[in-house]
Amino acid sequence: MKQSRRETRTALLFVLPWFIGFTAFLLYPVVASIYFSFCDYSVLYPPVFIGLANYRDLVHDAIFWQTVQNTVVYTLWALPISALVALSLALLLNTKVRGMAFYRTIFFIPSLVPMVALAILWQWIFNGQYGILNAFLQDLGIKGPNWLGDPAWSKTALVVLSAWGVGNAMVIYLAGLQDVPRQLYEAADLDGAGWWAKTLHVTLPMISPVILFNVIMGIIGTLQIFTVPYVISPQGAPARSIYFYAMYLFDNAFIYHKMGYACAMGWILFVVILILTLAALKFSERHVHYGGN
Repeated sequence: MKQSRRETRTALLFVLPWFIGFTAFLLYPVVASIYFSFCDYSVLYPPVFIGLANYRDLVHDAIFWQTVQNTVVYTLWALPISALVALSLALLLNTKVRGMAFYRTIFFIPSLVPMVALAILWQWIFNGQYGILNAFLQDLGIKGPNWLGDPAWSKTALVVLSAWGVGNAMVIYLAGLQDVPRQLYEAADLDGAGWWAKTLHVTLPMISPVILFNVIMGIIGTLQIFTVPYVISPQGAPARSIYFYAMYLFDNAFIYHKMGYACAMGWILFVVILILTLAALKFSERHVHYGGN
């Protein structure tokens, strides 16, 4: 009995640093942010409880709704396009072609570029007058738009940028593809199935858990887009067309010192992501196939 207590005490001592870190850096901030969302809190002064005032103010905040619209439009375009590009690259890189390791490295490298450097690079590429993209289009006889200076094209530019950095999702898809049993393809060959039929009826069902994971991570990532547009244009110019939800949240917290308002925005975003994630998991019950099912 004494030895058992000693082992329990030793185990608790080993767990204690993690528990202290979890409480101080995760649990307390989460609980505090819930309370602050019901407060008028500028960080410089003690919080004052004001009930649901922050949430009521958000309903009547025109900039808030504009950032919601910008984020939703971006998500509806960037999420499926990025997923399709990542999956297509993974399918191509899963073939047995000479020098495949080199091609895999080339397509993965863009995802390793730091976000700030990435934003500066593409800001130059998308330059309406001197950008390399418009120079390339001009060689083809096409007059390129002012990508980041025209509200009609600014979100499109960011969608293209998101598709360029799909290396992480591509690697995950590639790992899933390599786990597909070869005998399933052999059976499909015996039935006379072509490439498209094998992809549709063998490959996609077998990697459906990987697709679900990447879709959920994509939902979280696109709804929280911040670094690249903030570096390109902190105020979301032109005409706040690339002023996204996370940017407005950041500005309220650290520029306008409306931390309570920002906490309310943070919890709204959390609830939206939670609902979308649960919806994706619910939808996946009939469409995702796990090993042995």
